[in-house]
Amino acid sequence: MAKTQWVRHLLDRGADDDPWAVSSASVTRGQLRGAVAEFEERFQKQGIDEGSSVLLRMTPSFTYIQVLLALWSRGAQVVLVDFRLKPAEYEPLARLVRPQYLVAASGAGGPVAGFRQESDFTVRRLPDGRPAVDGIRLVQFSSGSSGRPKVIGRPAESVLGEIDRHAALPGIPGAGDRMMLLNSVMHNMGLVSGVLHALASGATLIIPPTLRPAEVVRLMAASGTTAVYGTPVHYDLLSRVADRPRLPALRLAVSGGERVPQETHENFRARFGLSISPVYGLTEMGLIAGDLSGTSVPPQLGFPVPGAEVKVVDEELYVRMDHSPYLYGEHADRYTDGWLRTYDRVRQDPATGVLSMLGRADSLAVIGGLKVDLTEVENVLLAHDRVTEAVVTHGEVIEAFVGADPAVTADELTVWCRERLSPVKVPKRLHVTRLLPRNSMGKLIRDRALMHGRVLSESPSGAQGDR
Repeated sequence: MAKTQWVRHLLDRGADDDPWAVSSASVTRGQLRGAVAEFEERFQKQGIDEGSSVLLRMTPSFTYIQVLLALWSRGAQVVLVDFRLKPAEYEPLARLVRPQYLVAASGAGGPVAGFRQESDFTVRRLPDGRPAVDGIRLVQFSSGSSGRPKVIGRPAESVLGEIDRHAALPGIPGAGDRMMLLNSVMHNMGLVSGVLHALASGATLIIPPTLRPAEVVRLMAASGTTAVYGTPVHYDLLSRVADRPRLPALRLAVSGGERVPQETHENFRARFGLSISPVYGLTEMGLIAGDLSGTSVPPQLGFPVPGAEVKVVDEELYVRMDHSPYLYGEHADRYTDGWLRTYDRVRQDPATGVLSMLGRADSLAVIGGLKVDLTEVENVLLAHDRVTEAVVTHGEVIEAFVGADPAVTADELTVWCRERLSPVKVPKRLHVTRLLPRNSMGKLIRDRALMHGRVLSESPSGAQGDR
């Protein structure tokens, strides 16, 4: 397939008057194609062409999706950066990839509530940008155990291969289905499992303009939603909605990004009469496993999907890949001899092949479907001139134990973190003491239960409750 034609493979499906997506208003496939063509012409005039590298940082909207598809149609390599990131998080990523162009939201900054129908943007040529890595069309970032971001590059064949794996998953939404997407379109599950799969399969995409649970449920009823995609946090909130309307068309609830808590699974099933179906994947290659039959229960992840080759070594999952997905670094700890080490601890049932999640083998925590490197949070705390040591853990929430000057307060450190980290990474509990406990080898204790026992008993006044 020609380098600039792979997106046409998705865009040209369906008739012009077929519904494509619904938010606060509806968009047909013909309207989508028209908007993409207009943006293509604009980008052509500004010099974006085959081999250009473009960093895309826009508010969640139909415009965002149309711009992304137009850039791909021009043959550009698109680097996705979450609009919610603070400058201290975003600027190092831009320096790392050195794009030739910046396509960014205009006249706005900071967090955005909800999904918009349209959004304005500007296009700027950047000095000293480097051209696209040959063949790479999608660039994303993922946290790593070293605290440094991994730059992940995917060629068109990788993205199309993931779409094919979706199509092979029994029970997947298709033509006639109305898919409600609660995941962010800026991240892999929302983008590929939601936007691109809907384009390929003929399903109609429904994106709520707000994620307020009661309004989401009302839209599900009004739109005749047949399938909903989200994270465990979304399903927990939906389960709390009182006076829910009937949802006779709803047949499927899909969750990815993190393990579904047993309580959330049971509450959703009791209130909606439907089990949450798990899918599992990685930014590096997308969908790997899933079960949409409704029979898998936490911590089960389902079966490896057709097209994904996996192995389990010492309770760690490895996935077969022809090439390293990483740019600007070898990451030998991750990719060796054709196998990608996921750092996810799993168990595979020898009789059925079903994978079950056991936990992580590194410092990553998954919160609301987003990967957060706890090392990054520790580094931000240690950058404070009166903090000497820090241990960040994750149980129900991110929790930080900090050794610091006695004059430093938890409130001060919370403000410090909020100025340098996106909200999902800010510790919800902070405990400040003079010195943190260490083991017999002189190393900081990292067991959360032991830290609670030692730090809180020695310095109860330094504890900071939930935020």
